[in-house]
Amino acid sequence: MEVLVSRAVPGTTTSLALALGAALAAPLAVAAPAEAATPPTTGHFTVTPLKFTVDTGGRSCTVDADLYRPDGVDSAHRAPAVLTTNGFGGSKADGSTDATARAFAARGYVVLAYSGLGFGRSGCPISLDAPAVDGRAASRLIDFLAGTRAADDGSTADFAALDSQGDPRVGMIGGSYGGAIQLATAAVDRRVDALVPLITWNDLAYSLDPNSIPGTHTPGVFKWQWTNGFYLMGEGQPLLAPGLDPSRIGTVGCLHFVAEACETVRLLDSGRYPAARTEAMQTFARSVSPASYLHRVKAPTLLIQGQADSLFNLNEAQASYEQLKAQGTETKMIWQSWGHSGGITDPAAGELNLGEGNLETSYVGRRILAWFDRHLHRDRTADTGPAFAYYRDWRSGYGTAAAVPSLSQKLYLSGDGKLVDNRAKVARGAREYRNRLLPTSHSESSLAGIAGLPDPKPYDVKGTYLGWLSEPLTAPVEVVGSPKATLKVVSPRTEQTQNSGDAADKLVLFAKVYDVAPDGTRTLVQRLVAPVRVPDATRPFTVRLPGIVHRYETGHRLEFVIAGSDTAYYGNRGVKPVTVTSAPEDTGVLELPVVRGSGSRR
Repeated sequence: MEVLVSRAVPGTTTSLALALGAALAAPLAVAAPAEAATPPTTGHFTVTPLKFTVDTGGRSCTVDADLYRPDGVDSAHRAPAVLTTNGFGGSKADGSTDATARAFAARGYVVLAYSGLGFGRSGCPISLDAPAVDGRAASRLIDFLAGTRAADDGSTADFAALDSQGDPRVGMIGGSYGGAIQLATAAVDRRVDALVPLITWNDLAYSLDPNSIPGTHTPGVFKWQWTNGFYLMGEGQPLLAPGLDPSRIGTVGCLHFVAEACETVRLLDSGRYPAARTEAMQTFARSVSPASYLHRVKAPTLLIQGQADSLFNLNEAQASYEQLKAQGTETKMIWQSWGHSGGITDPAAGELNLGEGNLETSYVGRRILAWFDRHLHRDRTADTGPAFAYYRDWRSGYGTAAAVPSLSQKLYLSGDGKLVDNRAKVARGAREYRNRLLPTSHSESSLAGIAGLPDPKPYDVKGTYLGWLSEPLTAPVEVVGSPKATLKVVSPRTEQTQNSGDAADKLVLFAKVYDVAPDGTRTLVQRLVAPVRVPDATRPFTVRLPGIVHRYETGHRLEFVIAGSDTAYYGNRGVKPVTVTSAPEDTGVLELPVVRGSGSRR
């Protein structure tokens, strides 16, 4: 069945309002409005539902898809193709997937939108965008766009632009679960010509069980709210939608996921990390993480990540960006405002709104159009923009840079609770906190942003955390990137148990930075924290905090905090008092990627 659709496309004359102000320190700049991409095709397209039976991952799976074909596109007048799929829990029919497909079809692209394996009316269990399963399934859909395989009803496509026989000119776009699938597909199919993954992961172990100490093999701290929320969403589908493809039923004790995914969640929920099971969990998580297969991705990639995102924070995109760039894959990165923690359904003015398809009237949208113009339309005059751009809420626009800013400002943890800008100002002293059996610090209710529910303001209970407060700032300080903290703690009770063979006995703490207003109001930027499971409490360790884009105003203070718990995460096994000592020659250090201003104090 074909459905004829008429689609009017907004004009391209609206510019992005950007405050010009004073220029930032080189090489930073203000992002100019992106040039208009290839003029959109305004008119009609048809939508045809299709089914595909694909063999992948040792199973035969049905893929439910919709083909969007612009009027006038045929074997004599071919057009580039776009492949897109849903985020976790969605389908080809959800608002953002359907709107994205319609937006690109209205602009003259052949679009194939499909429900990912295990979602909507597609079959097989959820396998978390595994290249060998989900990636291979997407590759079979590319065969259809190439004209080399038919849909189950015999339909074929002989109207997508080809680079060569069997090689369609195809790009991919989608967010979250629909972002990682692009990288998984490109890792197994070199025919993909351009990728635009939004708000997705680099390392699923870091996403769900993060340890913010770079390079450690010690398991992290279970992000129980996010993980169990998505797990229940997946497991509940056969019960919430009876009559689904029976191939979606997994193994005993695992209704809707592959067995390894369920075993991972069960282990994390147990609060224990026995060595053998932990190694198996980490091996599985790596296998479905772009970090393990990005070396096979050669397609030009425009990474778009959200600042309001505690599920897949900015560090994930930066890790992918740096790996792709180092291996010579063409890549650029944008840090937009919205992510899983807020703004998806109601983005800031001028930001990309997937539900509305405002591609020409948003900075990010124009960057996407230019990316596809260059790599799908082969328009070498298309300007794909700066290497790195980031949304600034204090200017309602984007700043740009040739690279992610490096760490440039050091602050020191003084024994009197002050955060000072010179090691010589550090006072000798020791301070202690101790966690309780129940959480006493709150950063967020993780699913509140997606559900649109209220969330209590972040808090810390006295005695269960330590804070170091700077003097009021004499000028604004703009931070863009991931802060780093170097710490050393004393915890005799931890030292007695940390070598038990179960990593759950190691010390857990949470590092974060507040913006403290002159009236004492504390703001935890984007509600982000850095969970840490300390490998060895007798040695110094380094913590990489989640990336932020934030302006600390004149008169405000920075407060660096380490806390013994957080409501969104599992915590310590038992009560573990922690002491932090400071001396000018030996103290903790907080480093910030400052792009404007400095840590100068009154």
